[in-house]
Amino acid sequence: TAGRMSHQHRNTMTPVLPLQAQSLTKAYQGHVALHELSLHLVPGERVALLGPNGAGKSTLMQLLTGLFAPDSGSIQIMGHDLRTAAPQALAHLGVVFQQPALDLDLSVQANLRFHTDLHGLPRALADQRIHEGLESLGLLPNLHQPCRALSGGNRKKIELVRALLHRPAVLLMDEATVGLDPSSRIQLLQAVQELQRAQGVATLWATHLVEEVTHADRVVVLHKGHMRHEGRVVDLLADTGQPDVQAAFLSLTRA
Repeated sequence: TAGRMSHQHRNTMTPVLPLQAQSLTKAYQGHVALHELSLHLVPGERVALLGPNGAGKSTLMQLLTGLFAPDSGSIQIMGHDLRTAAPQALAHLGVVFQQPALDLDLSVQANLRFHTDLHGLPRALADQRIHEGLESLGLLPNLHQPCRALSGGNRKKIELVRALLHRPAVLLMDEATVGLDPSSRIQLLQAVQELQRAQGVATLWATHLVEEVTHADRVVVLHKGHMRHEGRVVDLLADTGQPDVQAAFLSLTRA
């Protein structure tokens, strides 16, 4: 308990951020994919990571999920260092990837229970959260359906429910709307906003679509591995002197 006491004492001194990444650099075969990138999230904040293809968004997501280690720099999730305490750090992370990640032959319930089992949630609590999550998005009637029977947009919503079942402090959305029609994209954005408000989870939303960033608290513009801008949407327009986000984005990412 002495260790726990000192940890609590430390927490009262400096609040622990959901995510803190400092000076991340990553190169592949001599090509620098990320250069000295620093980024943080505060509780309940929605940050959009906007960049054209090849900007380094995927690399950043791979580092934040522990898939690869940075060449230099550090990542902390709820105060746990991803390099030295990966299980503790990753326990506070929820992810919706660009690639579909459901077993299409299993039911919605089986897919979600598999996730809660991995995180060691007791079955009663797990089922309660599964029901709440599905109900909030109007998907409870699909509980026993195979995921194959769902539309692409609804499958993504199931992945979103799943990512939040273990109540992470940080939610990463990695180009999660790729392949969805405009109506499904808007629905997914709204679903994230609703669930995020309810749970207070900090979200990093990676996208190359300008229309997906306007509702974010902050926008980070990434280009060729460098952070080109970071701030509110109004700051982005003011600092670039552009009339809209599209024009501002283009002005920051021109060759």
